[in-house]
Amino acid sequence: MESHHPPSHEHVDMEMVKMEVNLDDIPGEWLGYVMDMLLDHGANDVFYTPIFMKKNRPGTLLQLLCSTAKIEKMKEILFTETTTLGIRYYPLTVHRLERIFEQVETQWGNVTVKKGMYAGQVVQWAPEYEECKQIAISHGIPLKKVYDEIRKSTYLNM
Repeated sequence: MESHHPPSHEHVDMEMVKMEVNLDDIPGEWLGYVMDMLLDHGANDVFYTPIFMKKNRPGTLLQLLCSTAKIEKMKEILFTETTTLGIRYYPLTVHRLERIFEQVETQWGNVTVKKGMYAGQVVQWAPEYEECKQIAISHGIPLKKVYDEIRKSTYLNM
């Protein structure tokens, strides 16, 4: 079994919970509203999965991750803003990589790139979506072209 003591630049949070509800009678447009509320009130992540429920009814599994300190607020939002009659939640340990933010120069200006470090090595990286989106819109170019340019620049600097 792995140790729960990561290198000093990584972080293990053992005070997290995963909360989930099955929804089969909620209007689809409410889901985005609920997601925004949960995130605005401290959820670390919110995600949906299509499921089939009793009597083969289509439904949605709403799941979220939050700190134990946020459980009551998340319960309040789930009970008042969705159609659920019950919430399941489980203790959860989250191991997060060190994150480094760097600027990458492109032909359209600088873009922030987030790098995930494991044992001192870059193992994940991604440009900041909103910055890339803004460049694509303002220059009338495909988003893919912006990402491709950043990939070329980033690989040279890793």
